[in-house]
Amino acid sequence: MMAIEIVESGPLRTLVSLPGGRDAGPRPVLCFLHGYDEGAPAEIRAAVTRHGPLRDESAPAATREFIVVAPQLPQQGDLWLRHADDVLRIVRAVRREYGGDARRTYLTGFSFGANGVFDLAPEQPDAWAALWAVDPTRVPRMDPGRPVWLSIGGVARRLKSTFVDALRLHPAAGESPHGSRIVEDEGQDHVGSATHAYRDARIYDWLLGISLPDVPPGSG
Repeated sequence: MMAIEIVESGPLRTLVSLPGGRDAGPRPVLCFLHGYDEGAPAEIRAAVTRHGPLRDESAPAATREFIVVAPQLPQQGDLWLRHADDVLRIVRAVRREYGGDARRTYLTGFSFGANGVFDLAPEQPDAWAALWAVDPTRVPRMDPGRPVWLSIGGVARRLKSTFVDALRLHPAAGESPHGSRIVEDEGQDHVGSATHAYRDARIYDWLLGISLPDVPPGSG
């Protein structure tokens, strides 16, 4: 059984979900970056559970297997890059406090949060074992150089071929579960892509199959 708490002490207000049981060793960590409407002044619990791994309809594996970390931006906008250091500081603090696994720490986001995934990853190459972006609204400025699962929806579909070229993505059917780059389009609209993606247990399994080979000193 999971426990959810609001953390006020860090640089951003954050919702943290803890899986039940404390005797399974270091837990994998999944950091979720929300979209436009979920930034402050929206109430944090309602906002960051609207879409993503903490939504009630999402796959049980999200909260059963992972420590989920969901920070909230202090204002609405495509602003995650401005808070890249804050996000990483929060994730490291949560790992220290609750026994998170630095080798199995993953970054996901929806809409503007998916933009944030591709903005933060190149700045933090040793922080994230794999990336999961759900219907980003713009093509990333560079290849983040990490395993990527891109869930396409009504917005990203318009630039699908550009995303594939920019990220060196390949169809899921021909990929192995380790170190792969996957693009999947289930024909959903923007919001529907988030609902569909985060309830797909296969993607959480894919994340759990990937880990960083080494953890830099001081990464927490």
